[in-house]
Amino acid sequence: MDKTALILIDIQNDYFPGGKWAVDGMTAATGKAAQLLSAARKNKDLIIHVRHEIPAENPPFFKKGSEGAKIDTRVAPSEGETVITKNFPNSFRETHLKDSLDDAGIKNVTICGAMSQMCIDGTARAAADFGYNTTVVTDACAAKEQMYDGTIVPAPLVHATIMAALGTYATIVKTDDYLNS
Repeated sequence: MDKTALILIDIQNDYFPGGKWAVDGMTAATGKAAQLLSAARKNKDLIIHVRHEIPAENPPFFKKGSEGAKIDTRVAPSEGETVITKNFPNSFRETHLKDSLDDAGIKNVTICGAMSQMCIDGTARAAADFGYNTTVVTDACAAKEQMYDGTIVPAPLVHATIMAALGTYATIVKTDDYLNS
């Protein structure tokens, strides 16, 4: 059986209500991500926590060393789990994510976290391009509203659009279906 890795992306305090860059649906998505994390631990899957830091003097959020840049306690890493810090939306870019997956013989990656339209999208597409069997757990991801050509695009529509497009690169499933497969 091919080995699987769970990649939890940017489930950090600044994305929650009261944080510096609150993301719609983040609390609900984190509850689902916690279920995935629990199952991955039981299955002894490789678990990789990815956290974002913005390398600027005064970033709007995810400032290095800040409370907002910390991973939410509901999905906090346990001893021995890999934590990767990134500075770009694509979790593979200028990190050791690919090496970590390859060194562990991983063939399947399961992705969850935030934001659907940025880091989930970039990482899932890269994973597929690198040849991993890629799954995105849609209800364990969250999106932020966007502005395009003077129109506000609501977060649920942003999320749905990204998940629809990612279906070309990845298997898109809900948490219950993933856990029961």
